[in-house]
Amino acid sequence: MADLVCGINPVREALSGGMRRALRLLVAEGGKNRRIEPLLRLAEERGVSVGRRPRGELDRLCGGLRHQDVVLLLEPFRYCPFEDLLDRWRASGRHAFFLLLDGVTDPHNLGAIARSAEVAGCHGLILPRDRSCPVTAVAERAAAGALNHLPVCRVTNLARTMDELRRQGIWLYGLAGEDEAVNLFEVDLGGDVALVVGAEGRGLRPNIRGRCDRLLAIPMFGRVSSLNASVAAGIALFEVVRQKFRDG
Repeated sequence: MADLVCGINPVREALSGGMRRALRLLVAEGGKNRRIEPLLRLAEERGVSVGRRPRGELDRLCGGLRHQDVVLLLEPFRYCPFEDLLDRWRASGRHAFFLLLDGVTDPHNLGAIARSAEVAGCHGLILPRDRSCPVTAVAERAAAGALNHLPVCRVTNLARTMDELRRQGIWLYGLAGEDEAVNLFEVDLGGDVALVVGAEGRGLRPNIRGRCDRLLAIPMFGRVSSLNASVAAGIALFEVVRQKFRDG
């Protein structure tokens, strides 16, 4: 069964190239959005067929997601095998930069995190198969096209995956609010790095927390004691970017 991408920006990113083949572009009958015209030209360049459909049919296909009169059918999302993810990193010639999610179940958060990870230059996103949101149409919409470029790996056992990353010489840093966590902005995040982000409220599970080389805390000065998981992930991702930029 084909996957759906809804909305002008996500559709443009998916048509522009990525890891999945576009199957068909659907456009609302009678639509007057001029931003769709470049998508039609891009579909023609890519050899993607175009169909006109009643707007109500697009509404039903997207299940309430805002589609802006355009929907793209893609081949089903394919997760990247863990070994392939490591091969991509080694072939890049750059320091390892991975993001692991522990128990993030909200597709909006998953999509927003994936968007930040792709923009930050992560080699890949690693998710556990259980107690974790898979890639869905809602996640793809929130990712604004990032999931067409960012490799995503689903693993059976996140703890064992962390052990393997450590054997590869990669340092594991978990975001946490515990007293033993150190200030994110006072830690050297150079070299080969993997960030580990837990679910909102519950945070990292004990066996995942215990496998982190260090726990990092984002300093907060207001009355609210926590951040949305996607915001926290974005802050940590770009602190790694900042340090890499600083160090050349």
